[in-house]
Amino acid sequence: MNRAQRGKLALTAAALGASLLTAGCGYITPQQTSHQYSASDGIRADLGPLQLRNILIVSTGEDMPGRLIGAVYNSSSKDVKLTVNGAKGSQTEVPVKANSYTLLNEKSDEAILSTTGGQPGSLVDVKISENGTNVSNTVKVPVLDATLEEYKDYVPTPSASATSPSSASSSATPSAGATSSATSSASAPATATATATSR
Repeated sequence: MNRAQRGKLALTAAALGASLLTAGCGYITPQQTSHQYSASDGIRADLGPLQLRNILIVSTGEDMPGRLIGAVYNSSSKDVKLTVNGAKGSQTEVPVKANSYTLLNEKSDEAILSTTGGQPGSLVDVKISENGTNVSNTVKVPVLDATLEEYKDYVPTPSASATSPSSASSSATPSAGATSSATSSASAPATATATATSR
């Protein structure tokens, strides 16, 4: 074997070694693009004909109401209703038209759970079911609050009865009886003084 042949053989071996090294790196380190994941704050789940995407709950506390936001897609040819059961018997329903979707971040499609069941930053168990093929499952859904600016408009407010304007005004305004007694007691000393002066 002459010098030129040995040189070609060395170059071929070097190229083969380089290709094996790069292939080895790909074998040891899995490519991120080969794994499906939700690049968002919420979760994804498939349930019969429904695909739930970026699902999360926005709430201020464990015993406070929570709003479910995200998107629900219906791949079937008939309308399907998604039922979500949360903590302490709380429940909400999401109707989804055939071959369409429902966005839960719209005002017209609010889905509220009366009790969240977890503090912001935690994961809560939520049972989801659909009436198209009667499939159900339990998933862990993250709870977030208004710490992130994009969620502040989705925080549900407590019931109106808890902060009723009428109850607040009635407690702040003195009753008619209290006003009349205060007026009479205030005018009594003045009357007595006037009588004493005239004598």
